[in-house]
Amino acid sequence: MKQISQVTFSFQKAATLKERKRLKQFISLIFKENKQELDMLQYIFCGDDEILRVNRQYLEHDYYTDIITFDLREKLAEPMMADIFISVDTVRSNARLLNEPFFRELHRVIFHGALHLCGFNDKTAEEQQVMRRKEDEYLIRYGF
Repeated sequence: MKQISQVTFSFQKAATLKERKRLKQFISLIFKENKQELDMLQYIFCGDDEILRVNRQYLEHDYYTDIITFDLREKLAEPMMADIFISVDTVRSNARLLNEPFFRELHRVIFHGALHLCGFNDKTAEEQQVMRRKEDEYLIRYGF
């Protein structure tokens, strides 16, 4: 399997990510374990205003969300190229609502986006259970 070319983090909204190199390697591991070749993955951390703009412009959805994942490949057989937008504001709100530490919830969302790109969905109740189990597994393995 091809080695990861690049996982990048860009910040439009302040968010502290510790051990970025370790996190990038762990994200790469998620793809490897789920047999998805990875070329380029960019995480864009933004605020609610930006995620709403992206949701309206590209998905024609008029609501806030914590994450939007864009698979940028032209063909499914190609290595993964993707952008993942994460609203730090919504993650922070959800963490409070769920009584979870912010950084644990942020990492859950980071792993959630990677899992979507590896083929996991969350449309049905059964898919949501599988997704949550995978998120929990990776959170524990990462140290949360």
